[in-house]
Amino acid sequence: MRPRPLLIGVMATALWGCEEVVPDFASSLAGFNEPEVVLEHQPGPPGARPGSCWGKSIRPAVIETVQEQILVQPAELMADGSVLTPAIYRTETQQRIVTPRRETWFETPCPEELTPEFIASVQRALQVRGAYRGPINGQMDARTRAGIRRYQSANGLDSGLLSSETGRQLGLISASRTDQ
Repeated sequence: MRPRPLLIGVMATALWGCEEVVPDFASSLAGFNEPEVVLEHQPGPPGARPGSCWGKSIRPAVIETVQEQILVQPAELMADGSVLTPAIYRTETQQRIVTPRRETWFETPCPEELTPEFIASVQRALQVRGAYRGPINGQMDARTRAGIRRYQSANGLDSGLLSSETGRQLGLISASRTDQ
């Protein structure tokens, strides 16, 4: 029975050692805590052009809990300044919205436009700008979404779903689109 705990300890040390040996691999996985992107077939925002595709980024509200001490009864002091009875306080806990919930609609390339060739172009464009660290494989995988999020978050859009505006900035989507 004694060798079993020793074996577990050795395995844990070996796994920990692997993380230390390859720090670049660990940093390349940054962004893999990417929230799942859910594609829903629903209409875009009010006034959206028919046939256009849209994404929505939802930033939840930030709420903080604050405790305050409220004076219920002040201290009673004697003429010489000594305390006859101490002050009485009650603690009140409140929640406050620091930042309200925010929904941001943004136009996206439609699914039929997201060909492997287009996605490979997105990967190359992001790689040149230092936002993508994976292989150029033409797949909209977690690394690609993390690169898109990394690039777009610098412009205020925290989403792994490619916006049409980002596509235009990267030179991959033409500036003017014609209605069909």
